[in-house]
Amino acid sequence: MRIALDAMGGDHGVRPNVAGALQAIASVPDLTVVLVGDPALIEPTLSLSTYPAERIEIVASAGVIGMDEKPVEALRRKPDNSISRCWQLTATKKTDGLVSAGNTGAVVGAGLFARRFLKGVRRPGIATLMPTEKGSCVIMDVGANIFPKPSHLLQYGVMGSVLAKHRLGVEHPKIGLMNVGEEEGKGHELVQKTYALFRNGPFADRFVGNVEGRDVHKGVVDVIITDGFVGNVLLKHAEGVFEFIMGMIGTDVVGVLSAEKAIAAQAVQKMIDKFHYSTAGGAPLLGIDGVCIICHGSSDERAIANALAVAAQDVRTQLNDHIVEELAKLPVLSDED
Repeated sequence: MRIALDAMGGDHGVRPNVAGALQAIASVPDLTVVLVGDPALIEPTLSLSTYPAERIEIVASAGVIGMDEKPVEALRRKPDNSISRCWQLTATKKTDGLVSAGNTGAVVGAGLFARRFLKGVRRPGIATLMPTEKGSCVIMDVGANIFPKPSHLLQYGVMGSVLAKHRLGVEHPKIGLMNVGEEEGKGHELVQKTYALFRNGPFADRFVGNVEGRDVHKGVVDVIITDGFVGNVLLKHAEGVFEFIMGMIGTDVVGVLSAEKAIAAQAVQKMIDKFHYSTAGGAPLLGIDGVCIICHGSSDERAIANALAVAAQDVRTQLNDHIVEELAKLPVLSDED
């Protein structure tokens, strides 16, 4: 399979992207990575390593969208940027998907411009895996759609369930709707209408009702649905709390102990390795024709390699075919829903 990698994306430039690509092809036997960006920057970095030439390709692009640029304006001003070129390769079936640690708004925007939606999808959304007491859960949306309609959230529940089944191995995923209380009737109009769609639809047996923020890490459900604004705040807050706690442990525990210091440090590092965002690699943009993994801007080579690996996994398991199949079970809804 062939995955396009935005070699110019991220806070650290070409080096971690190229290094991550080389790690990925070493661990995923059937993967070919297409590095998209400026060959003058990519080739010197590649020349420092030995690799099977047939499994790394370079496609030139002109222009990079910075993290601080407004996505829509930048996409129009730089039509041949590395993100858009990745999307073009996927839209024309020259690659099976793409990975980028670049400007998230530009990655989503370029996907919307391409209009390569899966059959039946009204609006793509970003899913992420969140650690819980019982393993992991899927949260969707975490930033692509901050003003969704109830039908969008209903579809996110279905798409998130497919991801939970084929990525996490949960045969019958349970779905919860993020709200300010568990009781029916809580929340604003969006969540109340979404609640009714779930409760009265074909996936009612999977829908457990409303869940609160404190339920996320308890693992009470396998899929949590929310709008992109709340989901993004929830994701960034979880990342911040993790970094805060790990920092406090390192200072107040590991830094104080003597004989037990090495053991404590190993335990802390084990937790970091298990729960750090780089382990998951990135967040899939679900609902588009092709696989798209959006990485953290500060992704290192490990995160990029893992993102390429999960992209390959989603292609291999035919994730999108399963999404289309499940979405077909939903009733036809009006444009107002």
